Amino acid sequence: MPESTNSGANWLDYILTGDFEAVWKLKDEEIAGRGGVPDWHLPRHFQHIWDGSSLAGKRVLVRCYHGLGDTVQFIRYMPLLKAVAAEVIVWAQAGLLPLLQTVRGIDKLLPLHDGAPDVAYDADVEIMELPHIFRTTLETIPAQVPYLHVQPSALPDPSSLFSVGLVWRAGDWDDRRSIAFSQLAELLAIPGVQFYIMQENPEKAGWKEGSGLFAGPLSLPDYARMMKSMQLVISVDSMPAHLAGALGVPVWTLLHADADWRWMRDRDDSPWYPTMKLFRQESAGDWGPVIKQVGTELSGIIRPSAAHTAF
Repeated sequence: MPESTNSGANWLDYILTGDFEAVWKLKDEEIAGRGGVPDWHLPRHFQHIWDGSSLAGKRVLVRCYHGLGDTVQFIRYMPLLKAVAAEVIVWAQAGLLPLLQTVRGIDKLLPLHDGAPDVAYDADVEIMELPHIFRTTLETIPAQVPYLHVQPSALPDPSSLFSVGLVWRAGDWDDRRSIAFSQLAELLAIPGVQFYIMQENPEKAGWKEGSGLFAGPLSLPDYARMMKSMQLVISVDSMPAHLAGALGVPVWTLLHADADWRWMRDRDDSPWYPTMKLFRQESAGDWGPVIKQVGTELSGIIRPSAAHTAF
């Protein structure tokens, strides 16, 4: 759901308050204004694909032009799409394909690359355009989880301690989402918790051996299986937070003050993920109170008979 270039402020104001209907009206106007002219000259993640036409009875190509987390979040629409389309073809990031095979409604999966898709289709959409196509509201978000399915794996060092997967650094495009590993010392010192390092390239992200267990580099399917074994995942706003939500794993997502549109405003829950809780910065760049709140709540659920849930 890329932001409008002509009415972005209105788009953002509406989406942050949950007025999805107003957003779709703006998007309808944009599509009409483009007059069906494609914008292939733009970088892929800025391109608009859907031309506003019906997808009923058509072979539909779903282009996954944004990040891994975006694909994980919006792949939930495939059963809805399949209910109207003759065929659903998903052109997605290669590493995700084994996980996407578990999603209902997909007829064909293709690995995304820089060329043209080698498949016949009648209509195409970018995956983040699907909420608009289905005129999604807060009440109609397809929020049943899990919609990605894996079997949990055996943990590398199983114990009776409360298992928590930890991710503290997001991708480079918005460094405000990331937390310095040194700031997590208070959290890592909580007794009764076994932290599992689920951060990609953890040493590069500041991790020191002895602060949580690192299973080593994993493929995305193995990473998902390990995540499914966790009693809780604590993550910054990055793909692992989406993956935990899509797997139905309890997940606490830590957000910077000017958080992305999908987390809306003034909420500590997410209508997209029923097992997710949101922790927000009150002041830009200040993670201290967020980490303190997370630590307090985590300490509160650690007890000898701790249930396998964070709610």
